[in-house]
Amino acid sequence: MDWRLITDDGVSASFGLSADEVMAERVGAGVSVPTLRLYTYRSYCALVGRFQNIKNELRIDFCHENHIPINRRPTGGGAIIMGEDQLGIALSMPAQEGDTYSRAREIMTLFSDGIVRGLKSLGVDAHFHRKNDIVVNGKKIVGLGIHRAPSNGLLFHASVLVDLDVPFMLRVLNTPFEKISDKEIATITERITNVRRETNSRVTLDEVRKIIAREYETSLNIHLVPGDFTPEERQDIDRLEKEKYLSDDWIYQTSSIEDTYGGSKIKTPVGLIDVRVSMAGAMIKAAFIGGDFFASEAAVADLEGALKWHSGQPEKVAAALEEVYMRRREEFNSLPLEFIVQAVQKAVVRALALEILEDGGPHSQEVNAGEKHD
Repeated sequence: MDWRLITDDGVSASFGLSADEVMAERVGAGVSVPTLRLYTYRSYCALVGRFQNIKNELRIDFCHENHIPINRRPTGGGAIIMGEDQLGIALSMPAQEGDTYSRAREIMTLFSDGIVRGLKSLGVDAHFHRKNDIVVNGKKIVGLGIHRAPSNGLLFHASVLVDLDVPFMLRVLNTPFEKISDKEIATITERITNVRRETNSRVTLDEVRKIIAREYETSLNIHLVPGDFTPEERQDIDRLEKEKYLSDDWIYQTSSIEDTYGGSKIKTPVGLIDVRVSMAGAMIKAAFIGGDFFASEAAVADLEGALKWHSGQPEKVAAALEEVYMRRREEFNSLPLEFIVQAVQKAVVRALALEILEDGGPHSQEVNAGEKHD
């Protein structure tokens, strides 16, 4: 089966997102052919997921001061930066019967296979992991998302980190850190990786793009025909860009849930544990586990991944941490599980207590706002 391959570079945030949504809509309606788009954004832009609050996710003042465009994807997932060293991938195809959001993990596994194959052919041992990531030894290298258009078109989104400026990313994204130290930058660098780092080479983005295109032909059993947007598609993209992706109503829409942050430090027989969490309501949105203990970075990253968008209820926190710990016990170098659980639970309690304080709840006077971090 023939699919169209579109490659374009240095696109604006508003154009790139408009193009992906229009293609999913048109392919679903049967007026455009299934398309694989491999592209880059103009450096840099900051993109949040469909259901996120921008002020929770991004340092808006920093973005404005540094002329970094902000926009919102039609797909879910977390906030990311995109530029010339991050490969955007968009598969637009008709949805099949049963392709619903309840099958999101299965769909992502299927359509990320071309990326996984491409990375493996470069010598990168990548695999699909959890909800919407591709990882290498526990380190994230690709983020994934899906969107179903009203026309029954399916959009599969991915961002491949060919390279990444981690300190810059941390200045753009909101994190659980009030101040970002060199040590925290180094730790985050061990949680995220990129193609150049894993291959120890200066492989170009275009080389990565060509390999992934080739592997998609194999994984989807298709033949890619290089092409471009038709005049009708460009007209639709221009219209949607003006109506939606250049509109503050779309970009800056908010929900009623504000993020709160909490931290805790606990001394253990083998070192200090330093935990920071960000909470969206009663859900743990993200967790950072640091300290001066010795353990496998991949195992610690696995703990953090298990807590991502996880219930903050103490027993559920304990169960999630125990599952990872027992599977990778030797990699924690005698760091006691009970101290990890205690530190995370304490950080969650403090974040939730700050939420009560900000809301002026009946027990807010019992909480010292200065205890946001130990």
